[in-house]
Amino acid sequence: MTKTYLFDWGDTLMVDFPEQHGKMCNWPNVQAVDGALATLKALSKQHLIYVATNAADSSEQDIQFALKRVGLSYFINGYFCKANLGIGKGTPEFFHKITERLRVKPQSIIMVGDSYDKDIKPAISAGIQAIWFNPSITSTDATKGIKQIHHLSELCR
Repeated sequence: MTKTYLFDWGDTLMVDFPEQHGKMCNWPNVQAVDGALATLKALSKQHLIYVATNAADSSEQDIQFALKRVGLSYFINGYFCKANLGIGKGTPEFFHKITERLRVKPQSIIMVGDSYDKDIKPAISAGIQAIWFNPSITSTDATKGIKQIHHLSELCR
């Protein structure tokens, strides 16, 4: 059965270097997160893949260009951001707008992101399955029972 995957952008698919400023597509150096290319390549054979980001200053084209620079854009079916949804990520409403645009039930979507508060918690509140990409193995009481991965390749197992 085909699923729809939503991936966070910064620190899930691409490294968000804290010393860099401005739009990621204009940074002199960009880098994919370890395992992102192989994971997207494998998942895209059977599933739809979208980016769902809170990047406030980047348009769909900016996001696509940054992902193209590291070879990931080929596997992405579309992009959701504040610029095209009119709302930032971090609330269930952000995810409700995505399900409306895609015309799919929330249960057919899986959100993968590195921020429990901005990616995982609001996705779950919107009825979307969520997988917390937690490479630093952070844990709190609030995250108990949340599916976690520590490397993106775990999504292909």
